Amino acid sequence: MNEKPVVKNVIARCGCDRILPCVVVYILYIILHGHLSPGGGFQGGVLMVALVALVYLGHGYGRTVETFSYHLLHVTEGCASIFYVALGLLGVALGAHFAENVLYTHGAIGDLYSSGTIFWMNVTVGVKVITGVGSIALLMLGVLKDAADEKEVK
Repeated sequence: MNEKPVVKNVIARCGCDRILPCVVVYILYIILHGHLSPGGGFQGGVLMVALVALVYLGHGYGRTVETFSYHLLHVTEGCASIFYVALGLLGVALGAHFAENVLYTHGAIGDLYSSGTIFWMNVTVGVKVITGVGSIALLMLGVLKDAADEKEVK
């Protein structure tokens, strides 16, 4: 069977590559400032779909799977879950309730690090959602790729 290599549009690839750093900075901004403004770990993490979609649109499925490794995403998600529980148990260890804000005495009001444990739990939720949503997006793109391959065979 004579297969032609799929060549992505250069304009789409360059456009996606130009927008990509802005999306990464925006995701980090939403996650890091979630305790000070609307947004947070969950909202910033869900924006990961935009990152996966940009790499997919610009470079195709193979490059997307290379960039976002399933194994690394799953390991990072597990580590984020463990870290979140450890932060929750920090309150119990210091004689407070589970997930109570026990580090609130550090930082000035309005500063990036001004909410103690809440900041770290917010970042942990962001990492967990980024890895979970990234895995789901990769799986969905894989299903689309498989469906397109089956359509070509028929």
